[in-house]
Amino acid sequence: MTKQWWKESVVYQIYPRSFNDSNGDGIGDIPGIIEKLDYLAELGIDVIWLSPVYDSPNDDNGYDIRDYRAIMDEFGTMEDFELLLKEAHTRNLKIVMDLVVNHTSDEHAWFVESKSSKDNPKRDYYIWKEGKNGQPPTNWESAFSGSTWRYDEATEEYFLHIFSKKQPDLNWENEDVREDLYGMMKWWLDKGIDGFRMDVINFISKDPEYPDGLIHEGKKYGDGSPYFMNGPRIHEFLHEMNREVLSNYDVMTVGEMPGVTPEEGKLYTAEHRDELQMVFHFEHMDVDGGELGKWSLNGWKLTDLKRILSKWQYELEEEGWNSLYWNNHDQPRVVSRFGNDQEYRKKSAKMLGTCLHMMKGTPYIFQGEELGMTNVAFETIDQYEDLESLNMYEERVNDFGDSVKDVMERIHHKGRDNARTPMQWSAEENGGFTTGTPWLGVNPNYKSINAEEALADPDSVFYYYQKLIKLRKSKDLVVHGKFDLLLEDSEEVFAYTRSYGNEVLLVLCNFTGKEQKVLLGDFHQESGEVVLTNREGTITDPSSLAKVSLEPYEATVYSLKKNKE
Repeated sequence: MTKQWWKESVVYQIYPRSFNDSNGDGIGDIPGIIEKLDYLAELGIDVIWLSPVYDSPNDDNGYDIRDYRAIMDEFGTMEDFELLLKEAHTRNLKIVMDLVVNHTSDEHAWFVESKSSKDNPKRDYYIWKEGKNGQPPTNWESAFSGSTWRYDEATEEYFLHIFSKKQPDLNWENEDVREDLYGMMKWWLDKGIDGFRMDVINFISKDPEYPDGLIHEGKKYGDGSPYFMNGPRIHEFLHEMNREVLSNYDVMTVGEMPGVTPEEGKLYTAEHRDELQMVFHFEHMDVDGGELGKWSLNGWKLTDLKRILSKWQYELEEEGWNSLYWNNHDQPRVVSRFGNDQEYRKKSAKMLGTCLHMMKGTPYIFQGEELGMTNVAFETIDQYEDLESLNMYEERVNDFGDSVKDVMERIHHKGRDNARTPMQWSAEENGGFTTGTPWLGVNPNYKSINAEEALADPDSVFYYYQKLIKLRKSKDLVVHGKFDLLLEDSEEVFAYTRSYGNEVLLVLCNFTGKEQKVLLGDFHQESGEVVLTNREGTITDPSSLAKVSLEPYEATVYSLKKNKE
């Protein structure tokens, strides 16, 4: 497998609306990002993934794009963006843009024309269908609740929107659509950006028959995902995109792909296939899902999490490449989900970082993860902004009669606003995020959890993440080494090795609030050097690692030499 800069990089995702507000209007902006570039450089990351900053009416916080070649007024100007690109590159930081091409805003000029008449040249830029017996063309459920179809009275047809009704799906079967999108991508790459994170990119090819989906128990609508995920022409489209655009630039690409399997992941990311470099799968994010999808609170088992993550490690060992993430703008905070955000917040945040960053793949850090930021529990639904959460609340309370208490608990655990509360920079009002009124409430714990406090504390989560990144850069083993899972059946400890040449890293992570004694077999090592640990104080290097005692939420990484044969 060839060495590439994006394999050796660590990516930091910025959600601009919530990162840093430079002008006091309560909304994060591009000048605010520029102000914090030195902070990111100190952390040691290599790549900034910028969630959408394009012109948008903001129905889905920027993922509904009105103009691909303009910057949203709230975020600044194109000159601000160009300055961000220049200042980032000056600090050896690359910029990856969010590419949203499954759908646009219904206010995009293409859709305005498309819905104007059936004869308009842009009509076929989107997916229009006649209804069936007075009902929508299919029974599919939108990702944001309700039907995926919206009736247009003027032209007496329905348009498809897998997400919000203000996010009509583009018709990738139309060659003109693809050419226009490729031209837009080249325009940004020629500006000097360093790649794309592609939003739900495996949705762009739909089953041309548009069959009804299975209606699962407790649901009003059918599951259309088998017919719009990983569709019949998806590899053709991505190969064409690579040939026409991506292959002409030295860039990083990662595709967000709900419902993708490791087998499909290899097809998308194998180097010889010339499609993408990485995919974001969601299997580990669904480990605690159930009959209500992400909104089920079924709990999770460490053995299931290990099974999923190790499966992806093994399957993409020789072909393809893994992206490694716990958090993003759509997921709850990992320290609240898989760690302990109270008594062991710092320690479990470090443990979770260790567990992820020592695996094979490119690690992604979501803003605030390096501080151990936690979920928020706002008291009323009026305090939330996320469209997905608001729609779910309305449907479950009004249509299904679920109690407000139960629905709010689901939002507290899984709602997307957990990730979107403003970045906590200091103990000042609003966490130092803004001098105005923040667009979304700040987590009340900002007074004790913030960047200023972390930078003043040598034992902070921030400096631990800095060590994780330095370790990755100092050892080819961390990037290219082989992964092997240990203690497969343990519900308490996540243990694995990475091996490269004659060197081995042994990674031990205690996922519980209790001390764990683990038997690892007889390693027969003369010495085991500790290269990273989140244990308080010092740790004695054992002469043998056959038996190890781990403190609550302890993570320890040992550097070993392979036995001579």
